[in-house]
Amino acid sequence: MYSRRFENRVAVITGGASGVGHEIGKRIAAEGGQVSLWDRDADMLAKTAALIDGGAHTVPVDVTDPGKLASAAETVAGRFGRIDVLVTSAGITGPTATLWDYPVEEWRRVIDIDLNGIFYTCRAVVPYMRKNDYGRIVNISSVAGKEGNPNASAYSTAKAGVIGLTKSLGKELAASGIRVNCVTPATFKSPILAQLPQSQIDYMKSKIPMGRLGEVAEVAALVCWLASEECSFSTAATFDISGGRTTY
Repeated sequence: MYSRRFENRVAVITGGASGVGHEIGKRIAAEGGQVSLWDRDADMLAKTAALIDGGAHTVPVDVTDPGKLASAAETVAGRFGRIDVLVTSAGITGPTATLWDYPVEEWRRVIDIDLNGIFYTCRAVVPYMRKNDYGRIVNISSVAGKEGNPNASAYSTAKAGVIGLTKSLGKELAASGIRVNCVTPATFKSPILAQLPQSQIDYMKSKIPMGRLGEVAEVAALVCWLASEECSFSTAATFDISGGRTTY
């Protein structure tokens, strides 16, 4: 069904134990790539790796720990000799609450995982890409980062920050062989929805002109193109996948 466009490529995927991270890992492996899944849930990580054709390398790691991320990148580069692809899909939704009632510690937690975690991960991996003058980085943002979702101020703020980070890093690396882009999905079927009340899911679905939630396979298809050599003239860009909710 798939080509072999990731032959001889090594991909790191954060949040790889479930949801879109798992789906992306499966597809990259099916297209010939070596996959290293990173996630803080070690048990789920082992189960997920077993479901990928040929298996997958795994690193139990928390994306809020810069030192552990640096060690994880060193481990992958030592094992495979290179890191060619990075997909940052680790994230949480945080509480559903108005800004004035939002718990301060929860705000910090969402920002640390959803935004700082991407900074820490990119910072750890980019040096290995620069050594080979090749890389593809795909950051998972959200339509919430473009439009803002009510009762999700921390999540919306973090995802807007991911867009800014992507644009900055993409321009810093534009003259190299490394491309950096992000995707902004609307709500899609994923275990992350378990963190939200049904009322919030219904609200987000009501904003999608197609009238349905996205499928993780649809997000994975776009991400895998951005992660491939075919994506050669797009960098520092934001790619929409929202069922028509946003068109910019």
